[in-house]
Amino acid sequence: MNIREMIESGKTVVGIELGSTRIKTVLVGQDSTPIASGSYEWENQYINGIWTYSLDAIWNGLQKSYADMAGNVEKEFGVGLTKIEAIGFSAMMHGYMPFDKNDNLLVPFRTWRNTITEEASKKLTGEFNYNIPQRWSISHLYQAILNKEDHVKDISFLTTLAGYIHWQLTGEKVLGVGDASGMFPIDNQTKNYDATMVSKFDTLVEPYGFDWKLNDILPKVLVAGETAGTLTAEGAKKLDISGRLEAGALVCPPEGDAGTGMTATNSVAKKTGNVSAGTSVFAMIVLEKQLEKVHEEIDLVTTPTGELVGMVHCNNCTSDINAWANVFSEFGKSMGMEIDKNKLYTTMFEQAMKGDADCGGLVGYNYFSGEPVTGFEDGRPMMIRTAKSSFNFSNFMRMQLYSALGALKYGLDILFKEEKVVVDKMFGHGGFFKTKEVGQKIMAAAMNAPVTVMETAGEGGAWGIAVLALFAAHREKDESLEAYLNNKIFSAQEGVTLDPDQEDVDGFAKFMDNYIKALPVERAAVTHFIYE
Repeated sequence: MNIREMIESGKTVVGIELGSTRIKTVLVGQDSTPIASGSYEWENQYINGIWTYSLDAIWNGLQKSYADMAGNVEKEFGVGLTKIEAIGFSAMMHGYMPFDKNDNLLVPFRTWRNTITEEASKKLTGEFNYNIPQRWSISHLYQAILNKEDHVKDISFLTTLAGYIHWQLTGEKVLGVGDASGMFPIDNQTKNYDATMVSKFDTLVEPYGFDWKLNDILPKVLVAGETAGTLTAEGAKKLDISGRLEAGALVCPPEGDAGTGMTATNSVAKKTGNVSAGTSVFAMIVLEKQLEKVHEEIDLVTTPTGELVGMVHCNNCTSDINAWANVFSEFGKSMGMEIDKNKLYTTMFEQAMKGDADCGGLVGYNYFSGEPVTGFEDGRPMMIRTAKSSFNFSNFMRMQLYSALGALKYGLDILFKEEKVVVDKMFGHGGFFKTKEVGQKIMAAAMNAPVTVMETAGEGGAWGIAVLALFAAHREKDESLEAYLNNKIFSAQEGVTLDPDQEDVDGFAKFMDNYIKALPVERAAVTHFIYE
């Protein structure tokens, strides 16, 4: 069947992901190969002390992203998109969207970016003996209760952005387990909200006299492969305002961006993980068991099938490297040279590999903003050296690459050293890996584990949720998501795997010793150097 026939016969699948700055829509064929895509750029708003997106902005962006994809289909293949086999919705995780019994949003959508729930986060972490980050939905709910916000008594349904869109387009109040794990802790055995913690929360808020219990207002939890409803006639019109799209497509459980990232990088099996390194950096590792202790540096979420995942998220990664690239570019211009930007970055990264494994004693911090993993609410980019340090371009660049991963390694070492977590393979994606093998080699040293970079990156999270929709539509009896990805999605995709080099591993460890010892210097810079 050629692509045009596939489109006309409704054998295609759509995936849509609402990220923080872009809404991406992708259309794929039966083998998950992307056929067409569309996108819409958007920005959050800061209103009355809250980071938010309005409902109008959500629907406008969703409709325009879908229309862009459908328009590209018609342009490329000369046929309108009228029917699809399946569809899936994904979005940035966490946040707070409470609705009353008449389906009215009670307060503007409070996104993951808000840091207004510190009191609730700390109290719940202590109550549950389980790390509850500020951005989680339950932190937002409990903070609203502590703040005595009037709307809480009227809550009938509480969901995430992906859960909201899914509900509006299918009528189903459900959530994929990965996205649900950013609302409330999940029991990895039952693949549902942890019953003991639910009971503790209900007891905690009982004195307030609400008519609801927690289970009454949370979405029903589903795992990958389950059917989560169908696209209704009303939903089809709401998504495709041209009116062409027919109702009836199967819809998979809505997921969060962490789950779609794991799917898109084939890292849903235990002892595997993925690391995304760009402006910020985060690593997710699928764990074999619960952690022994509560660590505020480690977020616990799940795969789309409910397996436990340890996540380290850092605010800073490549920004300082980019800043230095601009300085080198300006220097080149002042010397009468026009330097190609791609060649500049390639040279910077490649020269780093000629440096000493321990960066010659150089230490740096890439903290453009605060870094919660190491306990910083603000940051100052800086470099430190002694008279004995070997200060040259190669060591300087190697230090930049190490420091880009310094906070990440600080958090991961909690998993590796304190919790004895084992990783067989990591999958890397993002701008840090663009120069062939360099970022990959540095990451392998930081992880002390093989790192694989796929030659085809697909379409990111939108492609990941499309794959989950394909899985729901075509899953064979008892077929696991892991087997489906390995055998049917990634079997033909080639990747490059690099094992860690022991000299690099030892050098990174030495760098980290100096990095940790000098953290008080970074603290002093934050305290005493304030430039207005």
